[in-house]
Amino acid sequence: MDSVALAVTDGMLHFELALAHEVFGSAPDALAGSWYDLDVCGPGPVRFGRFALVPDHGLDHLARAGTVIVPGWADLAVDPPAELVEAVRAAHEAGARVASLCTGAFVLAAAGLLDGRRATTHWAHTGELAARYPGVRVDPDVLYVDEGSVLTSAGKAAAMDLCLHLVRSDRGSSVANTVARRLVVPPHRDGGQAQFVTTPVPAPDHHPLADLLPWVMERLDRPLSVEDLARRARMSSRHLGRHFRAVTGTTPLQWLLTQRIRHAQELLETTDDSIDAIATATGMGTATTLRRHFHRTIGVPPDTYRRTFRTRPGRQGRAGC
Repeated sequence: MDSVALAVTDGMLHFELALAHEVFGSAPDALAGSWYDLDVCGPGPVRFGRFALVPDHGLDHLARAGTVIVPGWADLAVDPPAELVEAVRAAHEAGARVASLCTGAFVLAAAGLLDGRRATTHWAHTGELAARYPGVRVDPDVLYVDEGSVLTSAGKAAAMDLCLHLVRSDRGSSVANTVARRLVVPPHRDGGQAQFVTTPVPAPDHHPLADLLPWVMERLDRPLSVEDLARRARMSSRHLGRHFRAVTGTTPLQWLLTQRIRHAQELLETTDDSIDAIATATGMGTATTLRRHFHRTIGVPPDTYRRTFRTRPGRQGRAGC
C-alpha cells in the first residue's frame, strides 16, 4: 500500500486533489524512514478550473499502485470519461485499494466497484448517486465508508478524514496523529460520524462543550458516565446529548469510547505496558473489555495491533510544517 496514485482528468475538483497530495506526497519532518511513493496519473495535461497539471504517468500506471485515489468529479451532469473508469476498474482488478473523495464516488460507481457495497459521497449528491446507481447501498449520513478494498468519503473535510484513516490503517494511530498535527486538523473523526454537523470544527472556547471535552480527555482512566459528563457540564443528560450531536456528530458514550480506543492505540504503539495496564489507563476496566471493544472497532486484537504498529526508535518527535 506504500505506492499511491492519484487518478486525474479534466473536470476534477482541485481541493480534494491537493488535499490527498499533501497527505501522501510528503512525510512530516518528525517521521524518520520512508513515506508513500506518490504519482499523479492522467491521460495528459489536465485542467482544474484555472489550473493546469501535467501528470507523472498515464492512466495505465494506476494498475501498478497499491492505493488509487479518485478526487471529486465536478460535472455530475455528464458521465466520467470512459478511459478513467476503465483504468480505475483495472487497478482494482490488479489488487489496488481504491478510494474516492467526495463525488469521486461516481467514478467508482461507474466502474462497478460499488455494486452491492455500502458507500457515501457529499450529502448534497447522495440522492443522485443512489438514483443513478441503484446497486449501491448509499449511506448519506456518514463521513466515510471503509469496505476493505473500496473506500468512499463525503465532501471536503471528510476527504481529509478518509486520507488520515488510510494513513492510520497503514502506519498506525501515532503516525496519523503526527500527520494531523502537521496539517493542523483534528486527528480523528469516526467514519460513522454524521456528515451534517451544526459545528463540524468548533472554534476553541466557542461551543457548549469547550470546557467539557478537555476535562474528559484528562480523565479517560476513570469510569465516566453520561450523568457524570452532564453534571460537569451543568446541563441535563438530554441537553448534553443534543450538544454532543451538534458539536461532534455522535453521542456522548460513542465519543467517549472512541477517545478510549484511540488512547489505547497510542499506548500500544509507544509503550510496553501490558494489556491489563492499558485497559486501566483507558478506563476500560479489564483486558477482556478492552479486547472486545478494540477488536470490534479496529478489526484486530490489541496484541496484533501492537505487533503491526509498534513505533520504531527515532520515529517520535515534533511535527514540522
